[in-house]
Formats: sequence, C-alpha cells, structure tokens
Amino acid sequence: MERKISTPSLLLFIILVGFPQISETIYTPSLPDIANSLHTTGNAIQLTLSIYFLGFAVGVFCWGRLSDSIGRRPAMLWGILVYALGSLGCYLSGSAEWLLASRFIQAFGASTGSVVTQTMLRESIDGAKRHAVFAQISAALAFTPALGPLIGGWLDQSFGFRAVFFALVVMSAAIFTYTLVSLPETRVSATSSIHTFSVVKRLASDRRIWAFGFLIGATNGILFSYYAEAPFIFMEFFHMSPGAFGFLGIFVALSSIIGAMLSKKLLTRISAGNIIFLGSLVTMAGALCLTVLALYGISPSGIGLTLMIASIFLLLLGIGMAIPNCLSLALVHYGDVLGTAGAIFGLGYYVVVSLITSGMSYLHNGSLLTMPMYFLVLAISMALVSKKL
Repeated sequence: MERKISTPSLLLFIILVGFPQISETIYTPSLPDIANSLHTTGNAIQLTLSIYFLGFAVGVFCWGRLSDSIGRRPAMLWGILVYALGSLGCYLSGSAEWLLASRFIQAFGASTGSVVTQTMLRESIDGAKRHAVFAQISAALAFTPALGPLIGGWLDQSFGFRAVFFALVVMSAAIFTYTLVSLPETRVSATSSIHTFSVVKRLASDRRIWAFGFLIGATNGILFSYYAEAPFIFMEFFHMSPGAFGFLGIFVALSSIIGAMLSKKLLTRISAGNIIFLGSLVTMAGALCLTVLALYGISPSGIGLTLMIASIFLLLLGIGMAIPNCLSLALVHYGDVLGTAGAIFGLGYYVVVSLITSGMSYLHNGSLLTMPMYFLVLAISMALVSKKL
C-alpha cells in the first residue's frame, strides 16, 4: 500500500523558500559601504549577487538530485548547514575575493530551500490548488526581498555591514531548528535509479521548458539586478541613507505582492499562460516609463523621486503576476522525475539569473539610463517568448 504523502505547513514552505531571498538582498544597502571597506569597486561588489546565483545554480542541481536519493528532509537539513557555514564566511571576510567565495558557499547551501521546497510542494499538492498555493507563497515571498534591505539597512547604519552577515548566521541556526522539528518527508519512495542524462534529453527537447527557463530566469534577473543597482541610484543620486533605502523596499515590494494576488484572482477568468504574457507587458510598460524618465532628466527629489518609484512599482507588478504561473506550469509533465527534473531545470534558470545580474554589474557606470534600458530589452524578450506559450 502506498504511503500517504505528508504536506508541510504553508508557513514552513514560505520560510524555506524565503530565507534564500532574504540572503540575496539583506546586504544590498551595504554595497557602497562594503566596496569602500574592502577597497574595491562597485562593479566588483555587485558581482557578489552574480556569484550567489551561480552557486545557487550548482546547488539546485546537487540538492535536487540528492533529495531523490536520500530524501527531501535530509537534503534540506544538510543544505541549511552548508548555508550557515557560508554565512559565517561572509561575516569573517577580509577581502572581496573571500566574500565572493563565501557567497558562493552560502548560495550553494541556500539553494536547497528553493529546489527541494518546490519539489515537495509539487508532489504533495495537485492541480488548481497548486497554482493557488504558488500564488499565495509568491505573494508572501514578494515581501522577503524587501524585508532583507529593511533589516540590512538598519543593521548597517547602526552596527556596520558585518552585523548584517552575523544576522544571517543567527537566522540559519533558527531555521535549522524549526526545520528539524517540523519538516515531514514527502518522498514516497527512492528514485535513485533515474538516469540524469535521460532526463536532460527529455528536458532539452521540450520547447516549453526552454521558454519557462528563460522567463523564470529573466523575471528573477530583473528583480535582483534591481536590488544590485538600486542602492547606487537611490543612495548616490537621491542621497538616501541605508536605512531609508531599506524602508523604501517595503513600498516597492507591495507591487510584487499585488501582482501575485492579481494573478490568483485572474486564474478564475483566464489561463495561467495568458497571465504570464500580460505580466510581461506590464513589466515592459514599467521599464519604458523608467527609460523615458532617464532620457528626459529626473530631479533628485520631489516629483522625480515619486515618478521613479511609481515606474519601479509598475515594473515589479508585472513580475509578480508572471513568476508564480511560470513556476507552477514549468514541470507539470515531469511528475515521475520531479526531483531530478527540478534540479536540472533549476540549474538552467539560475544560470540565466546569474548571467543577467552579471550583465547589470558589467554595465554599471553610474548612469540612470543603464538599468531602464537593460530592463526594457529583457521585458520585450519576455513578451515575445510568453506570447508563444
């Protein structure tokens, strides 16, 4: 008789998917401070975001495969321990190179929270309910990238950037304890006999997988390129303090939350694929508004700041609409190899995220026009791809 699958609580799902996102953004208000303290450039420090996603890409493959052989729960617990080790390395870092290596280790461990959690969700919840749960989680998680800068901005302003990384060490201990006590095993039976190469061939020949990989990579790439570039824009051009910039993130995050909630409501009227296309168009409109503002000049206060924030709100609203549906639809035909397929798929789209954020760090030149133009090109590409789903 087949064992009934246990379903983790929604709160635990949110925490396990959310802690990697907090780790991605919590130190972004400190980027200028870290660059000065470690005697390096803004371009080099922005690479700590790119290297994070590279470590994430490698990690989702390893932990996804491991979760098929040893179980979802053990893979999650080991990943959190590696994440704690990387966070400690970030806290102790004395150079840009040390920080980059520690961020890679940190991301490698944190990736278990993404790939294993998504696998557990897909195998324990079915059909339309899964779409709705993805939308609920996305709405909650839209707040976590903003929660990171809010906490990080206050810690940096009060105690310096090392306090930010120390907070992540403490957080990793708390998450490990909660997971140890509360996380059930959702894998029914071992699937270690799956041949990775056969799954790679199956995924590589699926046009929809390529489309969803690009869309998930592009939406996350835009989101985290924003978090890489925004501190330099708002703190250097608009003269915000780290604390004020962190607080701004809460308002900006409302766009992603509203986008996810709107997506859930629209699911009763139109297909998930059409919502992805609509979200791409909204993202494109936001990027276009930012580009126009940068081209025609923007004042560093008053109406200029308001229009800048409003345009970013529109940009991230579209991303909030698209992401949950992309994640929910991507692997619907791979239920027999979810862990391995999720690992390979995650490896692919996180490489895309890493490349896009690397592009932002390479293009960083202090101009207000660079980020909007970059986002506009990506948004147009998203619309073209999602139209063919």
